[in-house]
Amino acid sequence: MRDPRRISKITTYIILSPILAFFIAPILWLLVTPFSSRPSLFISFSTPTLENFVKVFQNKTAVTAFKNSVIISVGVVLLVTTCALFASYVLSRHYFRGRDILLYVLVLFSSIVTGVAAMVPIFILNLRFGLIDKELGVILTMTGGMLPTSIFILKDFFDSIPRTFEEAALVDGSSPLQVMFRIFLPLSSKGIIVIAMLVFAQSWSNFLIPFILLRSHTKYPVSIAIYTFFTEIGVPDIGMISAYALLYTTPVIVTYFLIERKFGFSFYGGIKG
Repeated sequence: MRDPRRISKITTYIILSPILAFFIAPILWLLVTPFSSRPSLFISFSTPTLENFVKVFQNKTAVTAFKNSVIISVGVVLLVTTCALFASYVLSRHYFRGRDILLYVLVLFSSIVTGVAAMVPIFILNLRFGLIDKELGVILTMTGGMLPTSIFILKDFFDSIPRTFEEAALVDGSSPLQVMFRIFLPLSSKGIIVIAMLVFAQSWSNFLIPFILLRSHTKYPVSIAIYTFFTEIGVPDIGMISAYALLYTTPVIVTYFLIERKFGFSFYGGIKG
Protein backbone atom coordinates (compact mmCIF):
# COMPACT_ATOMS: atom_id res chain seq x y z
CA MET A 1 0.00 0.00 0.00
CA ARG A 2 1.32 3.39 -0.95
CA ASP A 3 2.16 5.86 1.79
CA PRO A 4 -0.04 8.99 1.38
CA ARG A 5 2.54 11.17 3.11
CA ARG A 6 5.25 10.07 0.72
CA ILE A 7 3.00 10.72 -2.29
CA SER A 8 2.14 14.17 -0.90
CA LYS A 9 5.81 14.98 -0.41
CA ILE A 10 6.71 13.88 -3.96
CA THR A 11 3.84 15.94 -5.37
CA THR A 12 5.05 18.98 -3.42
CA TYR A 13 8.57 18.56 -4.82
CA ILE A 14 7.21 18.28 -8.36
CA ILE A 15 5.20 21.47 -7.95
CA LEU A 16 7.98 23.45 -6.29
CA SER A 17 10.79 22.36 -8.64
CA PRO A 18 9.79 24.67 -11.55
CA ILE A 19 9.33 27.58 -9.13
CA LEU A 20 12.77 26.94 -7.62
CA ALA A 21 14.33 26.68 -11.09
CA PHE A 22 12.69 29.98 -12.05
CA PHE A 23 14.60 31.76 -9.27
CA ILE A 24 17.86 29.82 -9.54
CA ALA A 25 18.28 30.12 -13.33
CA PRO A 26 19.06 33.89 -13.39
CA ILE A 27 21.58 33.49 -10.57
CA LEU A 28 23.25 30.59 -12.34
CA TRP A 29 23.33 32.59 -15.59
CA LEU A 30 24.97 35.51 -13.77
CA LEU A 31 27.64 33.24 -12.31
CA VAL A 32 28.38 31.30 -15.53
CA THR A 33 28.01 33.73 -18.45
CA PRO A 34 30.68 36.31 -17.42
CA PHE A 35 33.31 33.58 -17.65
CA SER A 36 32.01 32.04 -20.87
CA SER A 37 33.91 32.33 -24.15
CA ARG A 38 30.56 32.10 -25.99
CA PRO A 39 28.19 34.20 -23.86
CA SER A 40 24.49 34.13 -24.71
CA LEU A 41 21.11 34.72 -23.14
CA PHE A 42 20.96 31.03 -22.25
CA ILE A 43 23.02 29.17 -19.68
CA SER A 44 25.81 27.52 -21.61
CA PHE A 45 29.03 26.03 -20.27
CA SER A 46 32.05 26.68 -22.47
CA THR A 47 35.78 27.32 -22.12
CA PRO A 48 36.32 29.65 -19.13
CA THR A 49 37.81 33.04 -19.93
CA LEU A 50 38.34 36.46 -18.33
CA GLU A 51 38.05 38.31 -21.63
CA ASN A 52 34.67 39.75 -20.72
CA PHE A 53 36.10 41.36 -17.59
CA VAL A 54 39.06 42.72 -19.56
CA LYS A 55 36.64 44.41 -21.95
CA VAL A 56 34.82 45.97 -18.98
CA PHE A 57 37.97 47.48 -17.48
CA GLN A 58 39.08 48.74 -20.89
CA ASN A 59 35.81 50.65 -21.25
CA LYS A 60 36.19 54.17 -19.81
CA THR A 61 32.44 54.60 -19.35
CA ALA A 62 32.25 51.41 -17.28
CA VAL A 63 35.14 52.37 -14.99
CA THR A 64 33.88 55.94 -14.54
CA ALA A 65 30.39 54.65 -13.73
CA PHE A 66 31.73 52.67 -10.78
CA LYS A 67 33.36 55.81 -9.40
CA ASN A 68 30.13 57.75 -9.86
CA SER A 69 28.10 55.04 -8.12
CA VAL A 70 30.47 55.07 -5.15
CA ILE A 71 30.24 58.86 -4.85
CA ILE A 72 26.44 58.85 -5.03
CA SER A 73 25.90 55.86 -2.72
CA VAL A 74 28.39 56.97 -0.06
CA GLY A 75 27.00 60.51 -0.17
CA VAL A 76 23.44 59.28 0.31
CA VAL A 77 24.46 56.93 3.14
CA LEU A 78 26.31 59.65 5.05
CA LEU A 79 23.54 62.19 4.60
CA VAL A 80 20.68 59.84 5.46
CA THR A 81 22.34 58.28 8.53
CA THR A 82 23.44 61.66 9.92
CA CYS A 83 20.04 63.33 9.45
CA ALA A 84 18.16 60.25 10.67
CA LEU A 85 20.31 60.10 13.81
CA PHE A 86 19.49 63.63 14.92
CA ALA A 87 15.85 63.55 13.80
CA SER A 88 15.16 60.18 15.46
CA TYR A 89 16.67 61.36 18.74
CA VAL A 90 14.42 64.43 18.81
CA LEU A 91 11.29 62.51 17.81
CA SER A 92 11.99 59.78 20.35
CA ARG A 93 12.88 61.85 23.39
CA HIS A 94 11.01 65.13 22.94
CA TYR A 95 7.25 65.39 22.71
CA PHE A 96 5.72 68.30 20.83
CA ARG A 97 2.32 68.99 19.33
CA GLY A 98 1.83 67.20 16.03
CA ARG A 99 4.69 64.74 16.50
CA ASP A 100 2.58 61.65 15.81
CA ILE A 101 1.02 63.27 12.76
CA LEU A 102 4.47 64.18 11.49
CA LEU A 103 5.63 60.57 11.83
CA TYR A 104 2.55 59.34 9.99
CA VAL A 105 3.09 61.82 7.16
CA LEU A 106 6.78 60.87 6.90
CA VAL A 107 5.98 57.19 6.50
CA LEU A 108 3.08 57.88 4.15
CA PHE A 109 5.06 60.03 1.74
CA SER A 110 8.36 58.13 1.96
CA SER A 111 7.33 55.93 -0.97
CA ILE A 112 6.16 58.87 -3.06
CA VAL A 113 9.18 61.16 -3.04
CA THR A 114 11.32 58.87 -5.19
CA GLY A 115 8.44 57.21 -7.03
CA VAL A 116 7.46 57.55 -10.67
CA ALA A 117 4.48 59.76 -9.79
CA ALA A 118 6.77 62.40 -8.26
CA MET A 119 9.38 62.51 -11.02
CA VAL A 120 7.92 65.55 -12.81
CA PRO A 121 7.87 67.85 -9.73
CA ILE A 122 11.24 66.48 -8.63
CA PHE A 123 12.72 67.25 -12.03
CA ILE A 124 11.28 70.79 -12.00
CA LEU A 125 12.56 71.36 -8.46
CA ASN A 126 16.07 70.24 -9.42
CA LEU A 127 15.90 72.35 -12.56
CA ARG A 128 15.05 75.51 -10.61
CA PHE A 129 17.90 74.88 -8.16
CA GLY A 130 20.35 74.22 -10.98
CA LEU A 131 20.94 70.61 -9.95
CA ILE A 132 20.22 68.91 -13.28
CA ASP A 133 23.18 66.84 -14.49
CA LYS A 134 24.85 67.08 -11.07
CA GLU A 135 25.54 64.29 -8.60
CA LEU A 136 24.39 66.56 -5.76
CA GLY A 137 20.87 66.65 -7.19
CA VAL A 138 20.76 62.84 -7.32
CA ILE A 139 22.11 62.56 -3.77
CA LEU A 140 19.61 65.04 -2.33
CA THR A 141 16.67 63.47 -4.16
CA MET A 142 17.55 59.95 -3.00
CA THR A 143 18.09 61.24 0.53
CA GLY A 144 14.63 62.80 0.56
CA GLY A 145 13.07 59.50 -0.44
CA MET A 146 14.97 57.27 1.99
CA LEU A 147 15.17 59.55 5.03
CA PRO A 148 11.57 59.14 6.34
CA THR A 149 11.79 55.35 6.53
CA SER A 150 15.25 55.56 8.11
CA ILE A 151 13.96 57.96 10.76
CA PHE A 152 11.03 55.66 11.51
CA ILE A 153 13.30 52.60 11.91
CA LEU A 154 15.94 54.35 14.01
CA LYS A 155 13.32 55.97 16.25
CA ASP A 156 12.17 52.48 17.19
CA PHE A 157 15.69 51.69 18.40
CA PHE A 158 15.82 54.90 20.42
CA ASP A 159 12.39 54.24 21.97
CA SER A 160 13.63 50.94 23.39
CA ILE A 161 16.49 52.56 25.32
CA PRO A 162 15.43 53.05 28.98
CA ARG A 163 15.04 56.66 30.02
CA THR A 164 16.99 55.92 33.20
CA PHE A 165 20.18 55.83 31.11
CA GLU A 166 19.45 59.29 29.77
CA GLU A 167 18.45 60.68 33.17
CA ALA A 168 21.60 59.32 34.81
CA ALA A 169 23.79 60.96 32.16
CA LEU A 170 21.95 64.29 32.51
CA VAL A 171 22.32 64.21 36.29
CA ASP A 172 26.02 63.51 35.78
CA GLY A 173 26.29 66.79 33.88
CA SER A 174 26.10 65.64 30.26
CA SER A 175 24.40 67.82 27.68
CA PRO A 176 21.62 66.40 25.43
CA LEU A 177 24.12 66.21 22.56
CA GLN A 178 26.59 64.30 24.74
CA VAL A 179 23.80 61.96 25.82
CA MET A 180 23.03 61.17 22.21
CA PHE A 181 26.64 60.38 21.30
CA ARG A 182 27.58 58.60 24.55
CA ILE A 183 24.37 56.68 25.24
CA PHE A 184 22.13 56.46 22.20
CA LEU A 185 24.77 56.10 19.50
CA PRO A 186 26.55 53.03 21.00
CA LEU A 187 23.30 51.30 22.00
CA SER A 188 21.68 51.85 18.60
CA SER A 189 24.77 51.14 16.49
CA LYS A 190 23.16 48.05 14.96
CA GLY A 191 20.17 50.07 13.86
CA ILE A 192 22.45 52.60 12.21
CA ILE A 193 24.33 49.79 10.45
CA VAL A 194 21.07 48.32 9.16
CA ILE A 195 19.93 51.69 7.85
CA ALA A 196 23.30 52.33 6.20
CA MET A 197 23.22 48.93 4.49
CA LEU A 198 19.64 49.36 3.24
CA VAL A 199 20.32 52.88 2.00
CA PHE A 200 23.52 51.79 0.27
CA ALA A 201 21.76 48.91 -1.50
CA GLN A 202 18.89 51.12 -2.66
CA SER A 203 21.04 54.02 -3.83
CA TRP A 204 23.54 51.69 -5.54
CA SER A 205 20.79 49.98 -7.55
CA ASN A 206 18.58 53.01 -8.23
CA PHE A 207 18.01 53.58 -11.94
CA LEU A 208 15.13 56.03 -12.28
CA ILE A 209 16.49 59.08 -10.44
CA PRO A 210 19.94 59.18 -12.11
CA PHE A 211 18.32 58.48 -15.47
CA ILE A 212 15.98 61.46 -15.07
CA LEU A 213 18.41 63.95 -13.52
CA LEU A 214 21.73 63.17 -15.24
CA ARG A 215 22.50 64.08 -18.85
CA SER A 216 26.25 63.47 -19.29
CA HIS A 217 27.50 59.96 -19.98
CA THR A 218 30.54 60.71 -17.84
CA LYS A 219 28.27 61.13 -14.79
CA TYR A 220 26.21 57.97 -15.23
CA PRO A 221 26.31 55.45 -12.36
CA VAL A 222 26.56 51.71 -13.01
CA SER A 223 22.78 51.24 -13.03
CA ILE A 224 22.55 53.37 -16.21
CA ALA A 225 25.92 52.64 -17.81
CA ILE A 226 25.11 48.94 -18.04
CA TYR A 227 22.47 49.78 -20.67
CA THR A 228 25.04 51.41 -22.99
CA PHE A 229 27.08 48.32 -23.86
CA PHE A 230 26.48 47.49 -27.50
CA THR A 231 28.62 46.20 -30.32
CA GLU A 232 29.48 48.24 -33.42
CA ILE A 233 26.31 47.04 -35.17
CA GLY A 234 24.02 47.88 -32.25
CA VAL A 235 23.72 44.37 -30.77
CA PRO A 236 23.93 44.10 -26.95
CA ASP A 237 27.32 42.77 -25.85
CA ILE A 238 26.12 39.89 -23.67
CA GLY A 239 29.58 39.00 -22.39
CA MET A 240 30.38 42.53 -21.29
CA ILE A 241 26.90 43.07 -19.82
CA SER A 242 27.05 39.84 -17.80
CA ALA A 243 30.54 40.61 -16.47
CA TYR A 244 29.50 44.14 -15.60
CA ALA A 245 26.34 42.86 -13.91
CA LEU A 246 28.38 40.49 -11.74
CA LEU A 247 30.71 43.32 -10.72
CA TYR A 248 27.67 45.52 -10.14
CA THR A 249 26.06 43.12 -7.65
CA THR A 250 29.27 42.22 -5.83
CA PRO A 251 29.55 45.32 -3.53
CA VAL A 252 26.04 44.85 -2.13
CA ILE A 253 26.54 41.11 -1.56
CA VAL A 254 29.95 41.61 0.07
CA THR A 255 28.60 44.40 2.28
CA TYR A 256 25.71 42.22 3.42
CA PHE A 257 27.90 39.24 4.34
CA LEU A 258 30.50 41.38 6.13
CA ILE A 259 27.85 43.08 8.26
CA GLU A 260 25.98 39.82 8.88
CA ARG A 261 29.21 38.17 10.00
CA LYS A 262 30.10 41.12 12.22
CA PHE A 263 26.72 41.84 13.81
CA GLY A 264 24.54 38.83 13.02
CA PHE A 265 21.26 40.80 12.71
CA SER A 266 19.97 39.76 16.15
CA PHE A 267 18.02 42.89 16.94
CA TYR A 268 15.65 43.61 19.79
CA GLY A 269 14.93 47.32 19.58
CA GLY A 270 17.97 49.37 20.50
CA ILE A 271 19.61 46.81 22.77
CA LYS A 272 20.82 43.32 21.89
CA GLY A 273 18.98 40.64 23.81
